Amino acid sequence: MGTIFRHTFRRSRGAILGWGLGLFALGLMIIPIFDILADQQEQLNQLLEMYPPELIAFFGDFSEIASPSGFLGIEYFSYMPLILGIYGIIAGSGLIVGDEENGTLDLIMGYPLSRTSFFIGRVLSVFLTLISIIIIAWLGIGIPSLTTESFSIHWGELFLPFLSLLAILLLFTSLALLMSMLLPSRRSAAMVTGILLVASFFINGFASINEDLQPIADFLPLKYYQGGDALNGLNWNWVAGLLGFALLFVLLSWWQYQRRDIRVAGEGSWSLLDTFRRNRRRTFPKSSSTMESSS
Repeated sequence: MGTIFRHTFRRSRGAILGWGLGLFALGLMIIPIFDILADQQEQLNQLLEMYPPELIAFFGDFSEIASPSGFLGIEYFSYMPLILGIYGIIAGSGLIVGDEENGTLDLIMGYPLSRTSFFIGRVLSVFLTLISIIIIAWLGIGIPSLTTESFSIHWGELFLPFLSLLAILLLFTSLALLMSMLLPSRRSAAMVTGILLVASFFINGFASINEDLQPIADFLPLKYYQGGDALNGLNWNWVAGLLGFALLFVLLSWWQYQRRDIRVAGEGSWSLLDTFRRNRRRTFPKSSSTMESSS
């Protein structure tokens, strides 16, 4: 397991540097804007009155943009689940199935390595990759905030929104992994998970102006993502719930991988019924008398 973990994590160094440094640079650019917005709050409020409520519903309460939590929630954390969610979905959907479609998974499993060790090593590596990206992004916000006089937030408090972001990313990454175990290909798994992410983003945004959508939004993951609001107090129950579902998806993926017939290469088919029947036969094998009578 350790070898699989180290090898997979080393392969993710490019993603850590690319996504992490990109978000680090974004933080360096947006934090100095806070002082400017704080000084021009009146003019900004007059400008925002001209915008339709449908547009600003996705980004938060613009009347709080002069506060650190409101500013970060609107200018940074409101769209982070979509941006980093892209990486999480791609990484999760290809964590196992990517090698299977390339024709290398059956060769790897030919070594004296259990499926459980291989699976755990891969999952831990992608989770640590996401954590590394989050830490670099957090430094991109924390370092320039030290030079901004009106941005008086402790570094520990500043990490709370990133913790909420990490929880939602682990959820969608785990869901993409589960979809790759159930659907015929990596791209179909990424497509289904991506649709759920985008739908959750839009429905959660429109629910703030249309109460009829609120019951639907309550069942979608982004309802429990706090973003910049976590600076005013992180809801630990929401974080625990997101992490709990992420763990559930990982366990279901492991269970499905244990019963999976590894393809030599290429994509599979939409034979979910065959998969169910095969798993059912393994769980409830026919008795010898039944087999003899059927023959």
